[in-house]
Amino acid sequence: MQLTSFYPVIGTSRLREAHEFYTRFFGFDTTFEADWYVSLRRAGPPAYELALLDHTHPTLPEGHRRPVQGLLLNFEVADVDAEWERLVVRGGLSPLLELRSEPFGQRHFIVADPCGVLIDVITNIAPAPEYASAFVEPGGPTVG
Repeated sequence: MQLTSFYPVIGTSRLREAHEFYTRFFGFDTTFEADWYVSLRRAGPPAYELALLDHTHPTLPEGHRRPVQGLLLNFEVADVDAEWERLVVRGGLSPLLELRSEPFGQRHFIVADPCGVLIDVITNIAPAPEYASAFVEPGGPTVG
């Protein structure tokens, strides 16, 4: 299979609020907008895409028309401390997980979008020695 694109589609009952959240806080631009579907894109390179879908729309098979649950999106950034300041301190988002460094090689915090999707904002850091050998790539995660 040769992929030409890959992106998550979030089924939601809060389409407008989610649309505003991703454009306001994460810099996505709208590429298509209907009352039941919104396609978003962040210019690149690389470019990133995300879509929002009214979870009751008949394009979804019956029995699967439910709002998203249990989804975590990772947003890896160059400076997580600056994003904490921008999104939480100045932007007013409520953290579900406070900014912290993890021994497995991440400095991060978690907020939620209006649909309940968790957004994990991450900067990779050097892992503690007990985690370093778990990385497939030599040297652990890429540090930005």
